[in-house]
Amino acid sequence: MTCTYNFNAGPGALPSEVLQEAQEEFLSIHGIGASVMEISHRSKQYEAIHNEAQQLIKELLNLSSEYDVLFLQGGASTQFFMVPINFLAEGKTAGYVHSGTWSGKAWKEAKKLGKTMILASGEKNQFKQLPDIDSLNIPKEMVYVHLTSNETIGGIQFKNFPDTGDVPLVVDMSSDIMSRPIDASKFSLIYAGAQKNLGPAGVTIVIVRRSLLELIPDSIPDILSYGVHAKHNSLFNTPPVFSVYMVNLVLKWIVKKGGLQGMAALNRQKAELIYHVLDNSGGFYQGLVHKESRSMMNITFGACSPEIENKLLKELEQEGFMGLKGHRDAGHLRASIYNAVPYEHCKALADFLVDFKKRNG
Repeated sequence: MTCTYNFNAGPGALPSEVLQEAQEEFLSIHGIGASVMEISHRSKQYEAIHNEAQQLIKELLNLSSEYDVLFLQGGASTQFFMVPINFLAEGKTAGYVHSGTWSGKAWKEAKKLGKTMILASGEKNQFKQLPDIDSLNIPKEMVYVHLTSNETIGGIQFKNFPDTGDVPLVVDMSSDIMSRPIDASKFSLIYAGAQKNLGPAGVTIVIVRRSLLELIPDSIPDILSYGVHAKHNSLFNTPPVFSVYMVNLVLKWIVKKGGLQGMAALNRQKAELIYHVLDNSGGFYQGLVHKESRSMMNITFGACSPEIENKLLKELEQEGFMGLKGHRDAGHLRASIYNAVPYEHCKALADFLVDFKKRNG
């Protein structure tokens, strides 16, 4: 089988060990003679997988007993409107930090449902630099503050998070959850589509402080209520059972790799390897964002001319490098180096970029 170097932005790479384990269990989960996709979500076999995945998330993020872990559907895009539906009551205001495409989409959905305020924005810098969040002016009556920890399209990432006092902090961590240790106690709600760092598309992880659930009105549809899903342990309707099963396997893989400390060390090594090539190319390659704002997950860069970029992308594809064309809104190139992308694949990319420059510089 031809070796492929997977740098797709999402769905992204999964650990090869996890894929092999899933393959071995595909026809008969835990020896019961049926696939995990065929058994009832009420069965003891599935509920064990479901509950174990929740517990692993709690342990890896060092969550206190104040939090519930939910498995929902619809991706982060559904959370863009679920958050305001649950918490943005009439006459109230929600604050948004606008750092790029995905935070902008979340804000636009919230605007349809209630009053919002932009607390900080990177727009004046074309979203190539993180907005200043150290001195946010947050009215005490604000119902929540929302930010996106990592912008996959622009390639910027928050290294620290704001102190919002008594105002709940909500974060979209779809593209960097479980990539590094965080102080989860800063947040009242964390949500993340699984398809970058935690598993295949289909399940969205929501971590919510129980005190926040008390604010949810009874008037919203049950399927959109975090409170209903928490009450039913994410079994109010049929969950995406295979995706949850895969998340369970990925979480166990993260534990074996040293937990979030191990992930952070590996991800730092991978990112530094590629950024070093870009920064020492004499201008042949250019990173697309300010250095202090750079993402450890999505490395965005360009080459010295459109012709060179097109040639580079063509040769990369021929050599088995997958997913390096930049998002249509940003152009250029993007290497997404999520948890499951091996160091060796990043080394292969770095070596190729160096060689390509020698041949075309």
